[in-house]
Amino acid sequence: MNHQKTFKTDTRRITVLGVGNILLRDEGVGVRVVEYLSQFYDFPENVQLTDGGVLGMRLMGVVAESDVLIIVDAVRNKAIPGTLYRLESDQIPRRVLAKQSMHQLDLPEVLTLSALIDHSPEIVVLGIEPEDIQTVQPELTPTVAAKLYDLAQKVLDELERFGAVAKKKNGA
Repeated sequence: MNHQKTFKTDTRRITVLGVGNILLRDEGVGVRVVEYLSQFYDFPENVQLTDGGVLGMRLMGVVAESDVLIIVDAVRNKAIPGTLYRLESDQIPRRVLAKQSMHQLDLPEVLTLSALIDHSPEIVVLGIEPEDIQTVQPELTPTVAAKLYDLAQKVLDELERFGAVAKKKNGA
């Protein structure tokens, strides 16, 4: 008897969007997760990994082309650094879109404009409580770096929930 999981093929366009400034320690964790996933996994054709960095309003095209938007980011929620989050629907405006960092100055506007043109992708935010987002240094803090793979696994799990199964690259 075969006990392998099978997943419904989903043709929705899914974007994994890593945002943040990689020069400000944990602020760049979303970009680092996308880099890690790109390096070690292959994805179905309907999945796009995007380094959103601090692009702000220039993300409009990415959002407009997505049916599902998985945002990976540092999420300041006054919890213990390294705490992982999964936020969706009504949780997102309160915690993430409160303009807590420089790259978020335009992301709420992009999502609002997207709704105005009658295209609102399903949005899930996967994040981690940062320890330091002010020090100019490209390395993640040890606390957040230790959780990078857990956050990447949350992205893989979320993709699987949408029927998009990533495969580890040969030799990875």
